[in-house]
Amino acid sequence: MDLQLNYNQPMIMHIDLNSCFAIIEQQANPLIRHKPVAIAAYDTPRGAVIASSYEAKALGIKLGVNVREARLIDRNIIVMMPDPDKYFDAHRRFKQVLLKYTDEVTPKSVDEFVVDFRGSRAIQLGKSLHDVGMEIKQDIKQSLGDYVTVNVGIGPNRFLAKLAAGLHKPDGLDMISADNLRQVYAQLSLTDLPGINVRYEAKLNLAGIFTPLQFLDAPLWQLKDQVFKSIVGFYWYLRLRGFEIDTVDFGRKSFGQQYALGNKTTDPEELSRLLMKLCEKTGRRLRHAGFVGGGVQLWMNFENRQYWSQAKKLRNDIYSTQDIFLNAQRLLNSAVIPARVTNIGVTVFNLHPSTPLQLGLFDDSRLDNRSLARAADLVNDRYGEFTVVPAIMANMQNVILKRVAFGNIQDLE
Repeated sequence: MDLQLNYNQPMIMHIDLNSCFAIIEQQANPLIRHKPVAIAAYDTPRGAVIASSYEAKALGIKLGVNVREARLIDRNIIVMMPDPDKYFDAHRRFKQVLLKYTDEVTPKSVDEFVVDFRGSRAIQLGKSLHDVGMEIKQDIKQSLGDYVTVNVGIGPNRFLAKLAAGLHKPDGLDMISADNLRQVYAQLSLTDLPGINVRYEAKLNLAGIFTPLQFLDAPLWQLKDQVFKSIVGFYWYLRLRGFEIDTVDFGRKSFGQQYALGNKTTDPEELSRLLMKLCEKTGRRLRHAGFVGGGVQLWMNFENRQYWSQAKKLRNDIYSTQDIFLNAQRLLNSAVIPARVTNIGVTVFNLHPSTPLQLGLFDDSRLDNRSLARAADLVNDRYGEFTVVPAIMANMQNVILKRVAFGNIQDLE
């Protein structure tokens, strides 16, 4: 099989916000603009940097550096804790701008969108996609602020559009088509390609493929049978040539929450309190999305670098926080804890829609957990998160703070 390139007109746009969290903070506070800013999970010395401004990146303060290391690089670094509500608001404003041009807007993360312009109103008016991209840049500045910039990439499929968006950061606008595809590939390394990590790079190297052009020119049989040894090789064969194979939405598989303990502990009572809050956050998201679950998983990391995880499929569906917590607590009771816990997480899986509901034995009684959960959710929706909580969560307002889930914005939609 010798498939030619996709010569269709590029109609897919990938747009991402430059240094999203940091630039939103700089937009909100003019005093920290043009200065190195690091957004860290915690502002303690061992808190990990999760985002940084371009000024900080230029100094080497990037994702994964901790606060102590960042201050050693630049003692004047401005370290801030995340403000998720601010970023979620920017996400919604960002999306509203794009919806002015077409209904085919797909969020990929809190700061990334894919826009399909086939059949859009903007293109029907005879505008070029490059001109539309420039208009979007200006509209985003008007909506989010003058300091905010975005990268825009245009291509015949999502992969090439995302690649184009990364060619000239920050504030770039590039198009990749069949006409310039080989020229673009010639300027890049394998790990510059979205989705190619060092593990995939090693597989390609073993097959004598060291550059994107060699990757493009590799025969299908080699990618499928020698490099990836699966259908993944065929997907890459198509993707590199500009054909779309990344539009499948596999849907939600689970809901979960995790927490990195600032004060590591082996205390069962304290772990139970943390677990309850994780279950409440998980349950709120589960119910808001209209699902029930059929299984619970609990996992922990320990100070001695060991890891423990256990999951249990359940006979009955779970819906309320109490049900999730009860099953997660049973797993916690069975755990062997060899050292202080550093991270703990809970996941509800085997999801299916919560409606229609089968009538339960205790419906409309004081033992009806579903009605109680719905009532508590209504109160918390109206008066603020954790207004009504189980007694075990008393005085935990500043523990397990709201976080932004990278790469997963389904809860915002």
